Amino acid sequence: MGSLVKGVVIHESLLIHDYVTPSFHSSAHSLLRKLRHSNLHIGISFSPSLPHNKVSVLKKMAMEYSFDCFLLDDESSVDGVNEITLSWGGIGGKILFLVPSDKKVAFGQLSNLGWIIVVFDVEGAGACESSGVVCISKLEELPMIICASIRKAIGDGVVTVGYIMKPSREEDFAKRGAFPMYPSPNGLMFLPLTFELPLQSQLQLVDIVLHKATDEIISVDLSGSSESSNRITFSAGVQELQRYMEHHSDCFAIDPLDKIYPVLDRLKIQQILLGLDALNKESCRAIRGPHFLKVNGFNDPDLAQSLSEAKLSLPSIVKPQVACGVADAHSMAITFRVEDFKDLNVPLPAIVQEYVDHSSTIFKIYVLGEQVFYAVKKSIPNADVLTKSSERNELRPLLFDSLKSLPTSTGHTTGADSIETNVNSFDLELVTDAANWLARKLDLTIFGFDVVIQEGTGDHVIVDVNYLPSFKEVPDDIAVPAFWNAIRHKFESRKRR
Repeated sequence: MGSLVKGVVIHESLLIHDYVTPSFHSSAHSLLRKLRHSNLHIGISFSPSLPHNKVSVLKKMAMEYSFDCFLLDDESSVDGVNEITLSWGGIGGKILFLVPSDKKVAFGQLSNLGWIIVVFDVEGAGACESSGVVCISKLEELPMIICASIRKAIGDGVVTVGYIMKPSREEDFAKRGAFPMYPSPNGLMFLPLTFELPLQSQLQLVDIVLHKATDEIISVDLSGSSESSNRITFSAGVQELQRYMEHHSDCFAIDPLDKIYPVLDRLKIQQILLGLDALNKESCRAIRGPHFLKVNGFNDPDLAQSLSEAKLSLPSIVKPQVACGVADAHSMAITFRVEDFKDLNVPLPAIVQEYVDHSSTIFKIYVLGEQVFYAVKKSIPNADVLTKSSERNELRPLLFDSLKSLPTSTGHTTGADSIETNVNSFDLELVTDAANWLARKLDLTIFGFDVVIQEGTGDHVIVDVNYLPSFKEVPDDIAVPAFWNAIRHKFESRKRR
């Protein structure tokens, strides 16, 4: 383990484009953001000739990212090694040093001290063939070099997880310590995948892929009757990822794209939830999905009868059939009268769903492999409160975006007693049974669902299911190890098969 890369030093000239602004070189900000939570020591080197005002800017930016700054003279670079080693507590592993091509000779002597010299050269690897150093032409390649070095040192003892998701989501996971480049206690190393580089060269370093493919959906068409795979259009990058995994069975995803298709379709999920009846026993509270009806248009003259046949009373909540991945997937409405449906501004096809009185309390359930966690959050008021609010607005439907804000009522507050009653009524064993049932039914490893408890009956109603949730309400020291264990267990079970 002593030969592992444990620290990375980057020459300042490769990061900062303009000290006056100040601004980063292209791709530098993204690289620093990924390295910030890598669980590696990260430093930025600068020359004694750098003007004092620029040093101040550099140190300020390094502090922002929680990096270190080191004085490293081109002429006597070995002298700076002791400072770095001392600062990083005798590091006990290799240090990777990223330098510009015009500095490779000056710093080449550090390779004799066990440092890995990586030269940034836009001419490509050919310029480094005889220099005894590693060469990259894009900053995005640096995480690959780090992971390749660690894999070489550990061998089969580490599992490399390549992950792809939008930057904001990646940051949310990374800042909790979920994506370390230095191996986790259970032997996982995380490599950020990027569509800025050829995927094949990145995936050759990867054992398993973690994705949030819903971030890469271009369009979803649920109006036809064809298979889901033919109705969902992913970005070119995800399509390339699909093709690679189809031809390389040793590289697989958590979870395969075809397994997340039901989560994209609210109708499909509602139909699957009908199977929860098998878990319910007489004289015990039930867990179920809400009553529902699919509608292709809101001006159907037989709509009232169709609602009645579906056991739907008003108010009801109306949701687009497409559950995620497109801009208006979370544009919803609560309707109080049949007339409310006329020209309703909710994307079609849509799902009319039972509105369950639940004392403004919702339970967020997170399934991480074999472990189930939950959090309690405030939710929408009961129907009578919403109805009174709507009456003041001439009984117009309540339109909202569920990702931004939920309907509330002026002057309405959720009583602590009501929330406590709901919490006391929450049946974790029943919900865990449902979580295990859904995991088997959907064949998903990491997913979440929302549960509300119906007033009066005590029924636990699953109102939403989603893939790879943030599980941000679960403490990091509990959630992150469970997250890692779920991935490792999935890899081991796949390997045994």
